[in-house]
Amino acid sequence: MKIDFLISKMTDGGAQRVISLIANYLDDHGHQVRIITFTGGDQYPLNADIERVRLHKQPLVKSVVFSGFFSLLSFYKKKANRPDIMNSHIDLLGYMTIPVAKIYGIKIIVSEHNNYLSRYTYQEKFLWTFLYPMANAVTILTSFDLNYFSKKNKKVIVMPNPCSFEIAKNLPTNRKKEIVAIGQLNRYHHKGFDNLIKIAKKVGEKSSDWLFKIVGAGDHGREYLENLVLELGVTNVEFTGYRTDIKDILNTAEIFILPSRFEGLPMTLLEACSQGTACIAYDCISGPSDILTNEDNGLLIENQNIEAMVSEVVRLIEDNELRVRLQKNAPLALEKFSMDEVGQNWQKLLQEVHSK
Repeated sequence: MKIDFLISKMTDGGAQRVISLIANYLDDHGHQVRIITFTGGDQYPLNADIERVRLHKQPLVKSVVFSGFFSLLSFYKKKANRPDIMNSHIDLLGYMTIPVAKIYGIKIIVSEHNNYLSRYTYQEKFLWTFLYPMANAVTILTSFDLNYFSKKNKKVIVMPNPCSFEIAKNLPTNRKKEIVAIGQLNRYHHKGFDNLIKIAKKVGEKSSDWLFKIVGAGDHGREYLENLVLELGVTNVEFTGYRTDIKDILNTAEIFILPSRFEGLPMTLLEACSQGTACIAYDCISGPSDILTNEDNGLLIENQNIEAMVSEVVRLIEDNELRVRLQKNAPLALEKFSMDEVGQNWQKLLQEVHSK
């Protein structure tokens, strides 16, 4: 089967990482896979047989969707370029991909990467109400969105993100006194990194020998957060920039923290669980509670309650028995997020859409 994945760019981000994983899996299982982008570079490894198509023309207006529509229309005009199925990812790309799919009679699956409440603007509502019914299927990350999107399309599938790391078999016993957070720094409001700086300051007043390590790229976000660190006089925060050794960072850190204001299904939380890192997360609308069971394989904190987060991070630091128990239990809930399980579900969906 010929499958095209379409996304604005393949630089750092959870959706981009998911696409790389699924594309590699489908390529390994005999499908002909392409990834089509409209701007930016590449950040994640792809199998040699996966074709990269870069429709990166200088836009006449500052809109990837507008300029990309005409680039994609021209590319698919040649019948030999058309796939069996298009799979469109991220935000407003459906404005481009769904009409093009309908013009050329190509089947299309659109994939959501956040819960619908996280960006409920008129652009999304128009897209979901008037264009999503034309798609052959819609994938969502958690059951939270099922009722909403089932009113927009007849075939809505809960398709969780796969965990990109193998589960650690031997958990280290001499982890570093580090509390790790991971994410794109330019999305600091979404990821809650601005509040994390405040949390770090309060935790540092009680446990000064523990370091908050914030991993991720994003120049203007980093500048904002570094200024906030200076303004608040915080001394226990380190910015690492973009890193390729995330697995090693998680494998050697005691605690992973997810301070997000909203999520879809956070890849970083899955990866932290796979490495047996003790996880603590805000119980935001969707995502963390699909992975963590409070007090069993992680801690879920009332959404955006900074004082409660500070208190529970300190408890996790001081209670070694609790921390070790959470680390031991963290990998146990990952079976349904394995690459093999998620990959098989993708193959089943693709076959269903292709055969109709």
